[in-house]
Amino acid sequence: MQSLPPVQYFNRQSPPHVTTLVLIAGSAAIPINIFLASLPEMAIFYDQPYAIMQFTLTGYLALTALTQLILGPISDHVGRRPVMIASLLVFIVAAFGAAMSTQFEVFMFFRCLQAAIVSGFVISRAAVRDMVAREKAASLLGYVAMGMALAPMLAPPVGGALADLFGWQSNFYAMFIVGLIVLVVVFFDLGETNVNKSESFTEQFKAYPDLITSRRFWGYSLTLVFSVGTFFAYLGGAPFVGNQFFNLNASQVGLYLAITPLGYMIGAGFSGRYSDRIGLYRMIMFGTTITLLGMAPTLLAAWLEVAHPLGFFAFTFFIGFGNGLVLPSANAGMLDVKPELAGSAAGLGGALTTMGGAALSAISAFFLSETSGSFPLIACILLSSLLSMLCALYTIAVEKQVRGE
Repeated sequence: MQSLPPVQYFNRQSPPHVTTLVLIAGSAAIPINIFLASLPEMAIFYDQPYAIMQFTLTGYLALTALTQLILGPISDHVGRRPVMIASLLVFIVAAFGAAMSTQFEVFMFFRCLQAAIVSGFVISRAAVRDMVAREKAASLLGYVAMGMALAPMLAPPVGGALADLFGWQSNFYAMFIVGLIVLVVVFFDLGETNVNKSESFTEQFKAYPDLITSRRFWGYSLTLVFSVGTFFAYLGGAPFVGNQFFNLNASQVGLYLAITPLGYMIGAGFSGRYSDRIGLYRMIMFGTTITLLGMAPTLLAAWLEVAHPLGFFAFTFFIGFGNGLVLPSANAGMLDVKPELAGSAAGLGGALTTMGGAALSAISAFFLSETSGSFPLIACILLSSLLSMLCALYTIAVEKQVRGE
């Protein structure tokens, strides 16, 4: 087993600096929600129903799930660096093409190509596991998550403001520029971390059964699916709730959407600082409990028909905060199941998480109507949070049994 040299900033022969990992993970998060506040405007531009236009989110999430399944194993075989560079090149072309599209079918083609940037999620997690062991990985992933939370926190208000000033296309021009910047940083700083590459895909897939038959892997993965599912369910319905029930414009919806990533950044910062002391199990349970209890008061606010948007949006802070506690530790546990398949585990786990998120996003949007109020969305979020807590309890029990604790 080869070891990695010390980290040196902007040295392609050393592992990447943590800020580079933050940047590539953040760039993967931006395409998810930067244009969400513009969905009503885009529906008018392309003469499509809102439910069809919302597929630019749910369909994109489903495609990124499949993409992660492919990119994870590829990065285990050929390395993290070439996969990240190739993905960025595709993303840059796709962002420009989407901005220029005047037909819905052409737009959706380029929107699908944007899914290549999801490698940022896979590579950032796999590189951390390449660089450090389990307990330290939870802490480092916490810092990465804290930094990458800035992207989805700033993207909605920035995207809403750009749309109001220059039209919805400006969101995709912004992604084009971000892609170019990240490509330059990756080229000069992202040294290869996978120094023990699998010799062939055949060898790699022979080791796959140990991963996909592991109760620990599925426990951590399902905890992630339902924890992140609370956020995606929220994304699927929040723009509709803000526009229909609170009469918010694109800029205002974007500002309120930033509350959840703010909570995520704070929670991830707490994980980065205290994961080593508190431990994976407690951190995961704290996170799932906080999300469930924090969002419960929204049912009362909806029942009382609170007219101010904060009656709904303020409590979504706990979706972000809870995820900030759960994700770094659950990811570290998942990647530790089979360290030599870190890329594959990151890809498969990420795919499951994204597919679950896409499903919950679609479900929350499907049940919302002009007469439903926000109840279907709140119910979907609370149910997903409860399932995450139950999966976490199961996973911790299995872990303690396997480790003889």
